[in-house]
Amino acid sequence: MSDQPAVRIGDQAEMPMVGFGTWQLGGQQAYDSVRWALEVGYRHLDTATMYGNEAEVGRALRDSGVGRSDVFITTKLPPGRFGKERATLTESLRGLGVDQVDLWLIHWPPRRSADSVRAWQEMRALRSEGLCRTIGVSNYSPADIDELTKATGETPAVNQVPWSPAEHDPVLLAALRERGVVVEGYSPLKNTNLRDRTLTEIAEAHGVTPAQVVLRWHIELGIVVTPRSKRRERVESNFDLFGFSLTEEEIARLSPGA
Repeated sequence: MSDQPAVRIGDQAEMPMVGFGTWQLGGQQAYDSVRWALEVGYRHLDTATMYGNEAEVGRALRDSGVGRSDVFITTKLPPGRFGKERATLTESLRGLGVDQVDLWLIHWPPRRSADSVRAWQEMRALRSEGLCRTIGVSNYSPADIDELTKATGETPAVNQVPWSPAEHDPVLLAALRERGVVVEGYSPLKNTNLRDRTLTEIAEAHGVTPAQVVLRWHIELGIVVTPRSKRRERVESNFDLFGFSLTEEEIARLSPGA
């Protein structure tokens, strides 16, 4: 991988802390955006079966000239595919054009916890076969995670959940970290008021944009973040996060309830 900040998940994998999200990107738009992201320096791509863009993500990676081993790829098992884990992952690998994904997540917890446990057991088996390096969940509560741990003896490596200053939940963050679960935040800018006075003041102090402040705040807290954009200039600015850092006071101002 690259020298950008990363977190270790599982026994061997390292996940770059800034990933490129692809939700609601499809067709040529998905292809172009992923190509731009890889050109800028992103080495972490986040997609999902239900996004319907795995083929475009994979084609963009192949055409980019960036080596497969240099890019961390995440995809997700949708709720409608419980009981079809092997077929779903096989289709994802075919679409992406890779032999293995670095992280495979359960996209949403099912209504029945028994379905979650069965899916988790099958994911562990597919990992043992080498089809994915690490496994985790998305949108799970600590209680949901505890059910998996109790049933199988293994805790998910990652929980991908919505995260932003407005959604900052220090209790949830602490609960997940107590369990050894890496927190990955999605939609970091979607529910953020980028005209917020605190954000604009901090951004002005550092000569950056409010969006960059939000994304850097995630990094400072040790939360993996996956911004998404279909505009090249924003793809670039959302990755330009490593030339400044926030003070403890600034982090506290952006972290309600901490």
